[in-house]
Amino acid sequence: MKKLLPILILGIYTWSCSPVMNENQENNVLAETVYDSVLAQKYGADQYGMKPFVVAFLKRGPNRSKDSTEIARLQKAHLENINRLAEEGTLVLAGPFFGDGDLRGIYVFDVSSIEEAKKLTETDPAIQTGSLVMELHKWYGSAAVTAIPELHKKLEQVNVAE
Repeated sequence: MKKLLPILILGIYTWSCSPVMNENQENNVLAETVYDSVLAQKYGADQYGMKPFVVAFLKRGPNRSKDSTEIARLQKAHLENINRLAEEGTLVLAGPFFGDGDLRGIYVFDVSSIEEAKKLTETDPAIQTGSLVMELHKWYGSAAVTAIPELHKKLEQVNVAE
């Protein structure tokens, strides 16, 4: 009996802490999840809400400068290129990975072919100098990813390229 009491108390506590929705809240959740054909078309979604992208993994390249001035100049040019691609609408997601490993960052391009993405990556000064290299892969993901740049502008207080 002593062993059962803690389990019973834990079960009651867990049950009492679980959220309970009333009928109005349940209806609101359902209303928010109704298919929106206009939004689906805006973001290029197929019937599953998905679309093709190209993902670029940015990796440490063979030509890494050790000069801090050159590193800062190249990083600024790299970020300016990211902002330009985002403004054009071809780059919908970008960011660095934490740590100091060989995998440095990620791009998600709103293009349908590896060739298109390769041309875009070749505009990056860090790629041009060999400081970074790209590994490109086709990816099938949520079309909602294309909403990220629009939403990001509403969250960003400081532009890192400035």
